[in-house]
Amino acid sequence: MVQTIAIKNITLHDLETKFGLQLVENDQFFREWQDNLPEISELEKQQLDRVKASYSNLLKYPPLLENTVKMVVLSPLLDLAGFYLPPFHITSEKSVEISLEDEGIIYKGQMDVLTLFEQIWILVIESTQAAFSLDTGRAQLLGYMQANPNSDKSTFGLITNGASFRFIKLVKGPAPQYALSKILDIFNPGNDLYNVLSVLKGLGQLAMSV
Repeated sequence: MVQTIAIKNITLHDLETKFGLQLVENDQFFREWQDNLPEISELEKQQLDRVKASYSNLLKYPPLLENTVKMVVLSPLLDLAGFYLPPFHITSEKSVEISLEDEGIIYKGQMDVLTLFEQIWILVIESTQAAFSLDTGRAQLLGYMQANPNSDKSTFGLITNGASFRFIKLVKGPAPQYALSKILDIFNPGNDLYNVLSVLKGLGQLAMSV
C-alpha cells in the first residue's frame, strides 16, 4: 500500500536517509550567488528602499503572515528581476510529488512560487511568516527542489520570511548535494534587498545562457 506524506512534513533527516542528500560546505560549490552579479540601478535601489520601509511599517502590526510577505516583499522583487516578463513566467501553488518506489512512499506538496524559463525551473521559492526562522522551511524547500524533472541541471531555491533571505543550490544525481548562501537580511547596515535582487537577476541571466 502506497503511503502519501505532505512535503511540508518532510525533515532534513528524511532527505538525508531516504534520498541521500548531503550538505556541501565547500565555498566553491555555490558561487552563483556571489560571482559576476549584475549591478542594479539607482531607481531600483529607491524602489527597494520603499519595500524595506513598507515591511518595517507592517512589522508594527503583527502578525505578518505568509501571504502578506509575498505581496509586500516577494512580488516587487520578482517584478524588478524581470520574472513576470518574457522569456520568463511564474506559477504559484504548483503541485509536485516525489516518490520512493522501493519504500512505497509518495511525497506531495504545493510550492509557493516557481519561476520558469520556458519549461526550465529557475527558482523555487518558499515564503514563511515573519516570525519564523528560515531553518523552519529549509527541508520543505529542498523537498520541492527534489521534484525538479530537469535532473541534469542545478536547481536554485530561495527561502524568505520577508526580512531574511537565503539562497539554496541543489545538484541532483545518485548522490544529491546542496549548499546554502549566507543569510541576507533587510535590516543589515544598508539594504540587503539590493544583493537579493542582484542574485535574482544573475540566476535569470544564467538560465538564458545555458
